[in-house]
Amino acid sequence: MSTPDLVADAVVKRFANHAAVDSLSFTVERGSFFSILGPSGCGKTTLLRMIAGFIAPDSGDIAIGGKSMRDVAPNRRPVNMVFQQLALFPMMSVGENVAFGLARRGMSRPERLVRSEQMLERVGLGGASGKGVDELSGGQRQRVAIARSLVLEPTLLLLDEPLGALDLKLREHMKIELKQLQAAFGTTFVYITHDQSEALVLSDHVGVMSHGRFEQLGTPQDLYYRPQTPFVAGFVGANNRIEGRATKTDGAVVDITTADGWLVRARRNTAISEGDLVEAFVRPEVASLGRGAAELPSGQPWHSGEVQSVLFDGANSAVLLQEAGSRSEFRIALPQTGQFSDLRAQEKVVFSFDPERAVCFPARRSGAM
Repeated sequence: MSTPDLVADAVVKRFANHAAVDSLSFTVERGSFFSILGPSGCGKTTLLRMIAGFIAPDSGDIAIGGKSMRDVAPNRRPVNMVFQQLALFPMMSVGENVAFGLARRGMSRPERLVRSEQMLERVGLGGASGKGVDELSGGQRQRVAIARSLVLEPTLLLLDEPLGALDLKLREHMKIELKQLQAAFGTTFVYITHDQSEALVLSDHVGVMSHGRFEQLGTPQDLYYRPQTPFVAGFVGANNRIEGRATKTDGAVVDITTADGWLVRARRNTAISEGDLVEAFVRPEVASLGRGAAELPSGQPWHSGEVQSVLFDGANSAVLLQEAGSRSEFRIALPQTGQFSDLRAQEKVVFSFDPERAVCFPARRSGAM
């Protein structure tokens, strides 16, 4: 078995009394794409800067390629970093930008120009060596920044929200390009983002970070279909969140009654007893919509509702409902068949979802209902 390219062992970093990174341990296998996903202020940038060597952990250790990085300066670590602001040199040509690190290593000019041209070919920019940076599109400049890092053959490429400054369409395109580049080069990518779509699309494994710790570490499919904490269930993907009290348990399924009397059923993810305060999460795409109960899947508990608004977004369209009795808000993804293209506000509808596809956790905060 090969040595992992990155191992963090009980890493801690504090600023005054705040633990930005709190006893964090994880492993990134060689040649994989690993993302650190979390909201602003969760500690992900601090963690990346410790891996790069820009700041030192207060305790714990970071090993890259099987070697401890304790007291190893940033410029001596086998890593390179791509930032959101790409920091390309406008006075240099594209080829000179890519060759810059090779020049600092003392490589001869003919050799580094050959290496930079070869690298530009590999990232799809063959023939662009003599161009100025300002002649390139945003996506092309992104590829130049990646080429400049990869030409140095790092063990790790660290990417700090590199797509954040791009417009939406280009960002979607670059997600695919980044994934293809990583697969083609086989270099280990460690990527930080607050954008769940980027993390899910790009990564082999994702660590979901909150308050300096990983809430869950797994494949994108694990995080999406099998969240282990309420934070992950609420943060990864869209979800309807329903608070209530467990009024009955039947094997793995819990009956939940909200404060307004709405009864729903969900699969429990951990030990829950009758009377416990709980929160359930139901993804919009697992719910079915109909104008009558006969249109819903048989055997599922169904609910009545009223359309509040139709959120048209092509293939991502949804309807926002209020459950008839409790007036609780509930969002359902609309099918792409156009079946509900004539749906209107205030229309009476019914909906259902399989309790096995909803997940229930003990409530994160206390309080009487």
